[in-house]
Amino acid sequence: MLHATIINLVLGLVFSPLFLLYGRSIYSAMGGEGASLDAALQCSNVVFGGTILVWLINALASCIRGTGNMLVPSLAVCLGVVLLIPLSPVLIFGLGPIPALGIAGGGAAVVLTTALTTLVLAAYIFSSRSIVRPGLARLRGKFFIDILKVGAVGSISTLQTTLTVALTTALVSLAAGPGAVAGYGTASRLEYLLIPLVFGLGAPLVALVGTNIGAGQEQRALRITLIGGVLAFTVTEAVGIAAAIWPVAWLNLFDHDPAMLKTGATYLRIVGPNYGFFGLGLCLYFASQGAERLFWPLLAGLLRMMLAVGGGWFVFSFGGSLSWVFAALGFALIVYGVVLATAIASGVWFRAKCRS
Repeated sequence: MLHATIINLVLGLVFSPLFLLYGRSIYSAMGGEGASLDAALQCSNVVFGGTILVWLINALASCIRGTGNMLVPSLAVCLGVVLLIPLSPVLIFGLGPIPALGIAGGGAAVVLTTALTTLVLAAYIFSSRSIVRPGLARLRGKFFIDILKVGAVGSISTLQTTLTVALTTALVSLAAGPGAVAGYGTASRLEYLLIPLVFGLGAPLVALVGTNIGAGQEQRALRITLIGGVLAFTVTEAVGIAAAIWPVAWLNLFDHDPAMLKTGATYLRIVGPNYGFFGLGLCLYFASQGAERLFWPLLAGLLRMMLAVGGGWFVFSFGGSLSWVFAALGFALIVYGVVLATAIASGVWFRAKCRS
């Protein structure tokens, strides 16, 4: 627990100044300009000023989940969300003696609720109810290596997803301008919201798969993985289909600009029906963490990124419309889920184990 907390604190200290110093360049490369760029920086500077709390909260929550307790981290995060919803408009628009902070208020609400959730988790860990409690101990390189050999490699998969969205955002900006970026960014945000949804299924898989493989129950671990994958596919596919049928219902929550609605609706109608494959692949990625076999999730993620970005650029270069760019994104999701599911179902985890 001590080593995991130190790793997360160091990473938080690394990434916070990165975006505080180079945020303008990063968002400009993604197509931000003028008022939209200024608004992004107002929120980003506040969020990344307190981003170390995001790393810390995830470290504490993971330590608790590692003991088999999924309830406490879930309740703490839900508490934070319940507070975030009313706190955001209060800080954005102001209320009584509370001044209006504008879009920066949304970032401040995120930091404040994250800090509160972190305190709740820390209080639980230090209480007598926690199975393990932190304490001072001699730092050992072996513990850092044990954590990083899974965590550092696994973070590449998350980086692939984020990088794919960032590069395709730049591609959409190049193809259709800032108005299209607003539509794509709003619509694709739904894809990001699928991540915590799948996480609810994937986090238990890490423990279940690792426990069963450690006990020599390989086929049971595989069966658990595939059941989890089917559940993730079903839930995320239902969200994607609903978004494809009623795209404006989602988009109208954010704005009513015609250009934004047109681009966002086109994206959701084309890519939404493929969201199930994203959920499937993401769930299998969590299971692969439990098996300590991350080669195939990384390969599938790389294929997705190459097909989404490279394929989108290819069709755009040859005169394809924005719809064809979105079609490349949807096809990339299918490949991501199918490749990873096929590999794991064929038993690659255990063949790799035999070779090692």
